[in-house]
Amino acid sequence: MRLRLRNRKRQRPGAAALGAALFLAFALPGAALAQDVARPAPERTTQIRGDARQPVRAKDWMVVAAHPLAAEAGAGVLRKGGSAIDAMVAVQLVLGLVEPQSSGLGGGAFLLYWDAGQKKLTSLDGRETAPSAATPELFLDDKGEPLKFFDAVIGGRSVGVPGTPRLLEAAHRRWGKLAWAELFEPAIRLAEEGFEPTPRLVTLAGEAAESLSRQESAKTYFVDALGAAVSSGEPLKNLAYAETLKLLQAGGADAFYAGPVAESIVGAVTRFADNPGVMRLQDLAGYEVKEREPVCAAYRVFKVCGMGPPSSGGVSVGQILGLLAPFDLAELSPDMAATWRLIGDAMRLAFADRGRYLADTDFVPAPIKGLLDPDYLAGRAKLLEGDGRLENVEAGTPEWDHALNFAPDAAIEFPSTSHFVIVDRDGNIVSMTTTIENGFGSRLMVRGFLLNNELTDFSFASHEDGVSVANRVEPGKRPRSSMAPTIVLEDGAPVLAIGSPGGSRIIPYVAEALIAFLDWGMNVEEAVALPHVANRFGTFDLEAGTRAEDLAPGLAALGYEVKVTDLNSGLHAIAIGPDGLAGGADPRREGVAIGE
Repeated sequence: MRLRLRNRKRQRPGAAALGAALFLAFALPGAALAQDVARPAPERTTQIRGDARQPVRAKDWMVVAAHPLAAEAGAGVLRKGGSAIDAMVAVQLVLGLVEPQSSGLGGGAFLLYWDAGQKKLTSLDGRETAPSAATPELFLDDKGEPLKFFDAVIGGRSVGVPGTPRLLEAAHRRWGKLAWAELFEPAIRLAEEGFEPTPRLVTLAGEAAESLSRQESAKTYFVDALGAAVSSGEPLKNLAYAETLKLLQAGGADAFYAGPVAESIVGAVTRFADNPGVMRLQDLAGYEVKEREPVCAAYRVFKVCGMGPPSSGGVSVGQILGLLAPFDLAELSPDMAATWRLIGDAMRLAFADRGRYLADTDFVPAPIKGLLDPDYLAGRAKLLEGDGRLENVEAGTPEWDHALNFAPDAAIEFPSTSHFVIVDRDGNIVSMTTTIENGFGSRLMVRGFLLNNELTDFSFASHEDGVSVANRVEPGKRPRSSMAPTIVLEDGAPVLAIGSPGGSRIIPYVAEALIAFLDWGMNVEEAVALPHVANRFGTFDLEAGTRAEDLAPGLAALGYEVKVTDLNSGLHAIAIGPDGLAGGADPRREGVAIGE
């Protein structure tokens, strides 16, 4: 195909009974109720706005986040003249209160940051780490077989050493303008005075009520207190979270990684009766945020930059776009099965490389340059030139300076995550994806916040047919992620900041939105709202209740297995142009864009 870029427009009832009651009270009409019995279901899509909206526009600054209260906290900081990093701290602290099932102090995050003054991209890795006593057999049973997923998740075994508090502090020390203590005030006030729980939180807590009831602290808050707030119409308070925030407000991140908070975390992890973990106080004390080199890939006239390992997001998104670069996507319609045949098989090729090669590069080498080499991708792109589906998709053989060979990794990664983007009046940009992994993480609540289950992002099996899996558990290692905070540059200047939650589907979600914006000329709101079509491992996932369903016959005729299902992203984006800023919030969640 000829390459041409289209012009872009710049009881108390019992726990089970309460769960059912909350879900019936707040589930939206048309919500899919079927569960995939073969594997755990993703976090449910609980709110879809069907109206076509225009982007929110602003001149000086903007914040787009997954909850209105979090976005407003960031906006308040920016109105005071705070930096994007100041606003990031305030947004994350409020998200941990009002959207606790997705992220918080007990989790980890990846930050991609554009320093407008230095014209430089930096990425900070606040990913959780495996405790020092963890071994490759962490998720094997007494017979040496991998545990079932939720048998591993619920309890202390799955909890990694949190990184978010240290990341907030490290970023603020480098790029903050306002006082650290001031940034805690919005979250402390909301925790003490209370907030109205959203239908999304209520629905998800209802669905998870049984597992949340296995620990008294989680049950007391997410079943008892939340249920009482819903039935009475009173605001939901979290006084324990407020007290934790006050400790960090006064003592910095050290107050989290040592002392009473750290002791509470280790106690909750190691004393969970039927699934204890192995975390120790020294694991928390030794946690470090790491600065990583951003991963950038050329696409058309753009440079698409993201997070490198231990995230697979930047490499895999870059690979998908690089594989599609020889094709004129601007001439192809998003409503054609043939278009998605091309994009979907590019996704499959990227996922094959991801499964074999990508993991924490502090522990295993990875051919990052080779995987993104234009010649390598051009060679792989020739596989896409036919008109039919790829029958067999295997990892390629990129050039690299190691002779190690790894087995494919089948680790499950779940979508309970959040993404937000911020641009301040100086042009500094935050694109941050933050998570506790599965919805409500490990279901362990400590001092008002949930602990992650991030270690289940490792491969449960350490070897396959005698060959090591790159993403196996090792002490101090960071599990592979798909989080893909992204900033797109044109002529050395940022034009778009974007990212999404969604487990391993983050990669297709972000790639699809980039294609919509860069190739199909959609505005930023249209791009994040585009119906999802994703293919990671051979099956096409089509977003239920959208026009993506219309693609099913054509894709089936091409030989694909097709599955119509809820696809719950949380894409948030800001476009940066000569006329100012344009923000888009994913209609599948409760997020908003605020700017002035």
